Amino acid sequence: MQLFDRLGDSYEEVVVCHDAPTGLGAIVAIHSTALGPALGGTRFYPYRSEDDAFEDVLRLAEGMTYKSAAAGLDLGGGKAVIIGDPRQLKSEALLRVYGRFIDSLGGRYITAEDVGTSQADMDVIHRETPNVTGVSRSLGGSGDPSAATAYGVLWAMKAVLEALDGVDELTGRRIVVSGVGKVGTALVRHLVEERAHVMVADVDDDAVARTVTCIGVDAVPVLDAHAIECDIFSPCALGGACNEKTIAGMGCRAVVGSANNQLATREDGLRLADREILYAPDFVVNAGGVINIAEELVGYHRERAYTKVRRIGETTTRVLTIAAKQGITPAAAAEALADQRIASIGTAAGRIRTFRRR
Repeated sequence: MQLFDRLGDSYEEVVVCHDAPTGLGAIVAIHSTALGPALGGTRFYPYRSEDDAFEDVLRLAEGMTYKSAAAGLDLGGGKAVIIGDPRQLKSEALLRVYGRFIDSLGGRYITAEDVGTSQADMDVIHRETPNVTGVSRSLGGSGDPSAATAYGVLWAMKAVLEALDGVDELTGRRIVVSGVGKVGTALVRHLVEERAHVMVADVDDDAVARTVTCIGVDAVPVLDAHAIECDIFSPCALGGACNEKTIAGMGCRAVVGSANNQLATREDGLRLADREILYAPDFVVNAGGVINIAEELVGYHRERAYTKVRRIGETTTRVLTIAAKQGITPAAAAEALADQRIASIGTAAGRIRTFRRR
């Protein structure tokens, strides 16, 4: 990968941290602070190569910029990755060194949990820096954000069904949830409560078995999950679920999931539209977690936070309406909505900072 060519002028800062004694190898990408400090989780993952890790952190950081902007938050976009298997490499010492690294960025980047990290990890990081969210409620935090993420996806699904059929009723709807980690499992519980017919898939057979046994849903093969005939296919694992190959075989009417970067390429948004599959942009749909933890920055109040999370349904409706009126994909409509806010509010904020310096 040509490092500087890949960065272009789109990223404000990319910082690398290496600590040999603990084995820490981390990358923080700050995409934009136009609306406020960059907030985004820390992903701890055994990447195949450093290039893969670098590409992932850049895509995720950019996604956080759009996610916060579309959600109406006064936050920018950033992300971090720690390279390695968390089951083998994670330790208190590593997390505390990482916390000092985050602290050295002076508040430009605020971290949170992501794949491979947990609320307990954020509590350890909090011992070294205040620039962390998703910490325990005993520390003034909101706890695990996965429940809020799942709740937001639920309201996005209701908005999508309203756009498709004129009613947001989930009863009897066939929904395939691919990925039953913390967010996926919480979403499945919501859908069962809404009396939907839920099918689940995951690369982890044990996770599927637990979900089937504990919640009472059906299992489908993970490699065929996208092809099951259903109302909504919900990718809730890693990115790239919507690609040229899977889209050709999809059996759903809509895609609404919690995974980041669900479109493998920009062209995949057009491929979904060509097949008349309605796509609810991931960074709009899965913003519940960041909306929830953003409340920690002003003093966490759960009812207030979840009221804002429910508005994901309204934002989804707005995006789909813009897309239909302008004849563009929902992904393009969501990006335009976010870009407009970044340009207008970000420019105004810059002027205010300039006036204050005077």
